[in-house]
Amino acid sequence: MPASERESIRVLHLGSPTGLYGAERWILALVKHLPARQVRSWVGVVQDVPGEEAPLCVRAADMGLPTKTFESPGRLSWSAVGELRRYVREQRIDILHTHGYKTDLIGRLATLGTGCLTVSTPHGWSVDAGAKLQLYEALDRLCFRTMDAVVPLSAELYQGLASRVGMRRKLHLILNGVDLSEIDVETEIPEPLRRWRAEGGFVIGYIGQLISRKRVDTLLRAFRRLEVPGKRLCVIGEGPQRGEFERLAADLGEADRVAFLGYREDRIALLRGFDVFVLPSSLEGIPRCLMEAMGAGIACIATDIPGCRDLV
Repeated sequence: MPASERESIRVLHLGSPTGLYGAERWILALVKHLPARQVRSWVGVVQDVPGEEAPLCVRAADMGLPTKTFESPGRLSWSAVGELRRYVREQRIDILHTHGYKTDLIGRLATLGTGCLTVSTPHGWSVDAGAKLQLYEALDRLCFRTMDAVVPLSAELYQGLASRVGMRRKLHLILNGVDLSEIDVETEIPEPLRRWRAEGGFVIGYIGQLISRKRVDTLLRAFRRLEVPGKRLCVIGEGPQRGEFERLAADLGEADRVAFLGYREDRIALLRGFDVFVLPSSLEGIPRCLMEAMGAGIACIATDIPGCRDLV
């Protein structure tokens, strides 16, 4: 093995298998910009559904990085703990970097006694979650005390964790950011936004997961009340509530003016076709989609909540 490879820090970044949203893009941006001679990166996911392709691993592999999927049916799988533990030892991982309660808990259990350091980056907590999810997130916050470092991305997350016993010495605030070169390279606006703009349409856009805390239903109802000629709403992203939101758009009589485009690799090019970007969430960390919209020079409207308030 070359001396340079032996001396580099070996880091496994463990994320979510569902789409490429804020946390996943944060991981990709991080591994892209870490100094390759000093840090060697692996990218993995904890997969709920066996056999499904994880977009994070696909994109990381395209970047030339080694990837690994750890299958974990249910909230917490002991088989995933064992598989991850073996992988950490086989690859001689120095640091396991986790994102989210499931990777935090599985990762911490897997690294016990291995000598592998653990670092967690919390991206926020759920709103109106069921009792089971609240329990897992509470366990996650307790787990932080056993981590070697916890790196929140916003001052609000930092302050909330700093008030907990035994946490302040482990916390390191590193504010979120975006790679502007990824935004600047996109210049051509895809369909249907190009056609809408050619027709003189006023395009409102949203990019993100279709889950309850993003409050896309609020956006749809606000769009219904908006009296602007040629108005169009473009919703980019996937999630369990997509069908519900599509039905709501139809019930509001706006189906012809609202386009649900699903998950799109060309989201930045589509973003450039927006007149306004709207983020109606009830909870955010430091939202990457909002930073990307601002980086592209798009007018932004966001809920007055921590995270969004730091940016707008």
